Amino acid sequence: MTTLRLAIQKSGRLSDASKGLLKECGINLQNGKNKLLAPAVNFPLEILYLRDDDIPQYVEDGIADIGILGENVVAESAKNIMVKQKLGFSKCRLSLAIAKSEEFTDLSWFQSKKIATSYPQILSDYLLKNNIQCEIHKISGSVEIAPSIGLADAVCDIVSSGSTLFSNGLKEVKVIMRSEAVLVANENMSIDKQAILNQFLFRIESVNRAKSSKYIILNAPNEKVKEISNLLPGMRSPTVVSLSEPGWSAIHSVVNEQKFWEVIDQLKSKGAEGILVVPIEKMIL
Repeated sequence: MTTLRLAIQKSGRLSDASKGLLKECGINLQNGKNKLLAPAVNFPLEILYLRDDDIPQYVEDGIADIGILGENVVAESAKNIMVKQKLGFSKCRLSLAIAKSEEFTDLSWFQSKKIATSYPQILSDYLLKNNIQCEIHKISGSVEIAPSIGLADAVCDIVSSGSTLFSNGLKEVKVIMRSEAVLVANENMSIDKQAILNQFLFRIESVNRAKSSKYIILNAPNEKVKEISNLLPGMRSPTVVSLSEPGWSAIHSVVNEQKFWEVIDQLKSKGAEGILVVPIEKMIL
C-alpha cells in the first residue's frame, strides 16, 4: 500500500501545531516514546520527526514526500521543493534589529556594519537588492546577544512578539520577510502519492476554511429578512426558517468572522435579535 511520508519538526511550537493540524484533519498517529517515525492508524501517512533545518533536504531528496516548516526555512534552504499550501499558524517575521540607543533613519544605517544572523542567504539577498554592503556573521542560536558582546552591530532574526529583542536591549527597525508554516512537497512525487497528497490538502483546506468562518443564527422580523440576508452572504445564501411566533423568522448563515464583526451594528439596527455565533469544526464546499 502506498504511504505518504510527512516530515515535521521533532519538538517545539511548530511541532505541536503540526500535530494539532493532523488531529484536526482526523489523522491519528501511533506515537511511541522517542520514536522518530510514526505511522498514522487511519490514513496512508507516516510522520518523520526531524530538525526543521533538515526538512528541506529530506524533501528534496525524496526521503520525505512532504514537510511542514516555516517559509523562512524554505527560503534560506534554497532547495528544489514546492510550497503547496500556507497553513496559517506559526506566523512570525524576519527582521533587522539594532541597539535601542541607536538612531535609525533608513537602511543606509547598515552600510559597512556587522550583522549577526542564522539566515545569511535571505539577509544577503535582501542587502544586495538594496545596495547595502556589510559583513554578515552566521551564528546558530542566541543571535540577540551578538551586539552586547561586541560580535556585531545589529542582528537579523525571527521575531514573534518582540519581547526577546527588547529584553536584550534591541529594537526592531526593518522587516525583511513575513513567514508562516507551509506544506512543502518533493517535485517528483509519484501519481499514487500525489493522489494521497490531494486528499490531505483537501482536509487541511476544510479545517482552515472553518477556522476563519462562523455559523450565525439570529431571529429577525419578517419584513427585514431580505435586508438582513443581504448582509449575511453564506456559502450560497442564508437559510430562512419561520418561527412559531407570527411575524418572525430565524436566519442561519455561514460568514467570515471578520465580515460578521463589520456588520453586527447593521444587523442590530435592522431588528436582528438572539444572535448566536457558533464555531465550525470543518467546512466542505
